Amino acid sequence: MDTVWPTQPLDAARLGRPSRRGATAALEAHIAVLRGEPLKAALANALRDADGLGGQERRFAALVVRELSRHQRLLDLAAKLLGHPPGKLVLTEDQALVRYALWRRIFCGEGWTRIGPEVRLPGPVRPRTLKDEVLQKVVESPLPEAPLPDTHAERLAVRYSFPNWLVQKLAQAYPESVLEGLLSSLDEEPGLHFRVRPPGTRDAVLAALQEEGVAAEAVLAAPDAVRVVDASHRIFETRVMKTGRLQVQDVGSQLISEVCRPVGGSLQGLTVADVCAGAGGKTLALADFVGPTGKVLAGDRSRRRLAEARERVRHFSLRQVAFPHPLPLSEADVLLIDAPCSGTGSLAREPDQKWKLNAAEIAKYQTTQSELLDEVSRQAKHGALVVYATCSVLPDEDEAVVEGFLAKHPEFTLEPVADVLGAERAALAAQGPYLKALPPRVPGGGFFAARLRRTGQG
Repeated sequence: MDTVWPTQPLDAARLGRPSRRGATAALEAHIAVLRGEPLKAALANALRDADGLGGQERRFAALVVRELSRHQRLLDLAAKLLGHPPGKLVLTEDQALVRYALWRRIFCGEGWTRIGPEVRLPGPVRPRTLKDEVLQKVVESPLPEAPLPDTHAERLAVRYSFPNWLVQKLAQAYPESVLEGLLSSLDEEPGLHFRVRPPGTRDAVLAALQEEGVAAEAVLAAPDAVRVVDASHRIFETRVMKTGRLQVQDVGSQLISEVCRPVGGSLQGLTVADVCAGAGGKTLALADFVGPTGKVLAGDRSRRRLAEARERVRHFSLRQVAFPHPLPLSEADVLLIDAPCSGTGSLAREPDQKWKLNAAEIAKYQTTQSELLDEVSRQAKHGALVVYATCSVLPDEDEAVVEGFLAKHPEFTLEPVADVLGAERAALAAQGPYLKALPPRVPGGGFFAARLRRTGQG
């Protein structure tokens, strides 16, 4: 690694339409993030309050908000080298303006001719102490080469804008070749992936999309996964989408549902308990797998998220899904625990989270995960399959939780996920007995799962 600065500008097709109004919405949202608001909520509020934004401008604003958090460390390093470190900037608005100008310069390859109209006074945010001449100098002054840190892990942390402590943790778990690919993938705007419905109809759906002029392709890692090749988002207007043949779902998330299948069989007619159903993404997939003769029992501690799951189930008219409280776990053939976690595998979608996490938070998650696995497993009937899953790439929340559980529960046996995935997909997405869906080998976010079979009495 000779430089920490990106060598290629972002693909212009993914930008949407840059504009002063779009920049204003993006900056308002980023300022809210800097003041502690979750990125998704800050963006939703900014777009709601923005007047007259077109679809491509909204797309630009949404990308910018994620990018400013995603590359925060690198942008602040550039500001420091140019004489404007964040600590010297008086207002949060000033920090946001400098980051925006540097992002447009470094990651989009733009000069002051394009950037100036987007940030000049008056606006796009007030109050501010920075004059237009200062921002112009930030854009036009030669960018010094950043001094490279001594250790490889810290160089990667700077280049891909991650906290040192997190990269050091990951460096203990993954070889250098895997680590850089993982960090690079989590530092990029994620692609758009879908699950085909019903299962096993991917070729027909791809053909139908082609007829409607949407470029998409199969993803080898999961049997029903497709990726949209173009960046137009026209897929949401297609007949295929409107008739319920596609569900937005990350590839690794689809693989977790696959791991719930019996070896050499299907879930048709079985009962599955989705213990942490959240907004219902895996609930929908499991409902398709069990079919009209099976049952999916969905629950979650968050009423708000479960309400979203109910709405999605109604939208797809899935009568085999129920939301009993409490969940009758002893009736289930399969119990999926998609446990609360740090979300380190989803940082490409929620980049603000990497600046909010710390080692103490990871330890708290591990305690919660272990307690939840203990609690659910006690209610599993003999022969039931418990699938423990996270969207974390940290072994503390993954293998360590499973190994700690097995040490206390000899009545459970660990089953290799390769027995379900098959050799070809296991080569991409398995590590030992576990599902380890890591980008870029598996596109999208990072996911983990383990199959725990109750074979004895506890």
